[in-house]
Amino acid sequence: MTEPPLTAAEAADRLAASKAAFVAIQPRVAAGEPWPLADDFGTGPEASWGPREVLAHVAEALPYWLGEYERIVEAGRSAMEGVPFGRVAADPVRIAILERDRTVPLGELFARIDLWIERWLRRLAAPSAGDGGAVGFHPARGEMTADAVRDRMVVRHLEEHLDQLERILGER
Repeated sequence: MTEPPLTAAEAADRLAASKAAFVAIQPRVAAGEPWPLADDFGTGPEASWGPREVLAHVAEALPYWLGEYERIVEAGRSAMEGVPFGRVAADPVRIAILERDRTVPLGELFARIDLWIERWLRRLAAPSAGDGGAVGFHPARGEMTADAVRDRMVVRHLEEHLDQLERILGER
């Protein structure tokens, strides 16, 4: 089921709520240290992420998707709609960054997440008319507008990972 598109204000409100939720959950995640690193953190059915993998992924995904959002917007401005963008979950660069960054201190991962949510909020506060309607083509999801990328790959994805962290903390 496809969720309805968000307005820029709704997206910003939900991003701000996620920013606050990451700040609020940080002490609970830190109290659980040392978190073991997952043996399998890929995309297969046996993959299992702990807090370090979740945080490394979020810290990497936020700047990645801001760049892809801007790629779509810029192509739309230059009448080059339909620019290819994005990646699939098994992207080797994505996996390599996750492997590397899951060993970064938790405080740094949380700081990166805070910084990049703030960057997203600044971007959403200054959109040009029509930017969000620019269209790109994702390798797995097909045609998506910049707003759909913002909603699915950033806003809702952050909320899903916050839920995932809550589940992990609740299981411990």
